Amino acid sequence: MAQPEPFPEHISLGEKYGPAMTIDDQAAASAYFERCVEHQIRAFGSTRAEAEEIEKANLGYWAGYYDNATRERVERLFSCAHPYFGKIAEVGPPTPAEALAAGIERGLKLAGRS
Repeated sequence: MAQPEPFPEHISLGEKYGPAMTIDDQAAASAYFERCVEHQIRAFGSTRAEAEEIEKANLGYWAGYYDNATRERVERLFSCAHPYFGKIAEVGPPTPAEALAAGIERGLKLAGRS
């Protein structure tokens, strides 16, 4: 079986993480995660450990834009969690009010107002 092409150095988040949201088996998830880690190392100079941590956080965050079933599957297959809400299998999905509060809190932190 041919190796998949590495990600281009410049790639949008949607192009990089969108395809991961449709993966439904462990072998494919492991191979895709390896491509993500390789890209993080090559494009940003991360160490292997840093790249794995960053990619798990990014995959968990991106999965938060999808339905709960997709988020649960992605978190399970990629051994990741949403960086603000945790693992959906452990804490459940956030309520709309919790999601709004987390977004406001994060925005205030980024703006230097908290």
